[in-house]
Amino acid sequence: MAILVNLDVMMAKRKMGLTELSDKVGITLANLSILKNNKAKAIRFSTLDAICKVLDCQPGDILEFTDDGD
Repeated sequence: MAILVNLDVMMAKRKMGLTELSDKVGITLANLSILKNNKAKAIRFSTLDAICKVLDCQPGDILEFTDDGD
C-alpha cells in the first residue's frame, strides 16, 4: 500500500505509549495497534481527528504517501 502510518514516530516524539493513547483517544488497543503497525485498510476521519488532537499534530505528521510502483 502506498500510504504509510507513522503513528509510532509521533508517539515516540510525544513520549506516549499505546495504552495511554488508546485511553485518551477512546479506541481499543487492538485497533490502535493495527493502525500503528500499518495493517489498517482505512481510518475514520473522527479517529484521525482524535489522534491528532491528543498528539498535537497534523494528519500529515501521521500519514505519508510513498510511491510503491503500482
